[in-house]
Amino acid sequence: MFEVVIGLEVHVQLNTKTKLFCSCPTSFAEHQNSNTCPTCLALPGALPVANKEAIIKAMRFGYAIDANVNETSIFDRKSYFYPDSPSAYQITQFYKPILTDGKILIKDKDGNDKFVTIREAHLEADAGKSMHEGNISKVDLNRAGTPLLEIVSNPDMRSSDEAVDYLKKLHSIVRYIDISDANMQEGSFRCDVNVSIRPKGQKEFGTRVEIKNINSFRFVKQAIEYEVNRQIEAYEDGVYEKEIWQETRLFDSNSGKTRSMRGKEEAADYRYFPDPDLRPVIVTQEMIDEAKKIPELPDEKVERYVNELKIKKYDAEVITAQKELANYFEELLNSGANVKLAVTWLTQELLGRLNKLGLSIENSPISSKVLSNLIAKIDDGTISGKGAKDVLDFMLENEDYDVDAIIDKLGLKQVSDDGAILAIIDEVLANNEDKVAEFKAGKEKLFGFFVGQVMKASKGSANPQKVNELLKQRLS
Repeated sequence: MFEVVIGLEVHVQLNTKTKLFCSCPTSFAEHQNSNTCPTCLALPGALPVANKEAIIKAMRFGYAIDANVNETSIFDRKSYFYPDSPSAYQITQFYKPILTDGKILIKDKDGNDKFVTIREAHLEADAGKSMHEGNISKVDLNRAGTPLLEIVSNPDMRSSDEAVDYLKKLHSIVRYIDISDANMQEGSFRCDVNVSIRPKGQKEFGTRVEIKNINSFRFVKQAIEYEVNRQIEAYEDGVYEKEIWQETRLFDSNSGKTRSMRGKEEAADYRYFPDPDLRPVIVTQEMIDEAKKIPELPDEKVERYVNELKIKKYDAEVITAQKELANYFEELLNSGANVKLAVTWLTQELLGRLNKLGLSIENSPISSKVLSNLIAKIDDGTISGKGAKDVLDFMLENEDYDVDAIIDKLGLKQVSDDGAILAIIDEVLANNEDKVAEFKAGKEKLFGFFVGQVMKASKGSANPQKVNELLKQRLS
């Protein structure tokens, strides 16, 4: 039996207006090399100046995960040569990062709460982008100098599920506190995975392999599981020492396999030293006050929903996992929607339909105002739950969002008038005198039969609650 040991390094692109050390914009998908200047092109004599907004956003993340925010931090040079790094070094924080010792709450394999500890988070400048067209390679330096927050966990995770849970929680937090759009497709939230195995009970870690730049939760899970199986097979075949060595690997999403990229560099290989062009970052009280302006975080929302709104914890966790979903839910409640109905109609009915259409809550054609109106019609008995589903389907199919008009058009308005329902009940009972006699003789299961007959006779328009209530009166 083996134990899996996982640590993650996550690069979060901060949503600042300008780059980390110059005033060039950070906008995505501009024409190649148009957002550049002497500083991010590393031209001789150009000097960097640290971006205060990026520092405050990094601090805000620190306060959100209960980390130690260092009031003095230092920028260092990490030396390496790549075509997309014109300076031949990266400005990062090695000796004294801005954040240390944070923690993020996740679930373990048994569903119990577990903290993953954050060793550090440091600010660094992103590299440019290499572009390959046939035999020609080009470099786009628009991204060079974009501010990144690299968040380094301790090796606390023991399965691919724990790793994905941690990543999703981290993704949620950075979006809640609005320091990044965390768009994985555009590369503003990407992950390096460190994986090793060791026999159960062994204290020493096994040989660590790093898998670089994975940009989806699904691929993280696949990459970890492939790599774990590869290492276990090598161990069981007696070739662990020969085949598993400290290296950097890439994940091929088409084959679902990892492949060797290069030997893993050690810190000494990068020749870190303090950047002589940048003074130490000393945060002010004003910056601390600004960084501490943190909205209600996912875990806090879950606690409030469970304790104050009496929502099931599972439902609260589903709603709060995504910032936009939580905002939509809050809008439903602010519109006066019944809490229980709001949970059901958002998490089950609306999300279920959006998933089938390949849509997310951000681009839902059904606004919170429209869904709140629909919920109100269920709550006041205007339509039944089944009728409301028909309305929802009609809206999505026809791009028509007038709830009242659709109810009239489809003839879904429930009959709640006592007199009208009693007339139908009396007719049903008169047509089934033998079953009425059986019911009165003790066969109480027939009550459901009578309800069904009344609903059938009313073509589903009778209010079920009223039907039940009035049937009990008549049969007693």
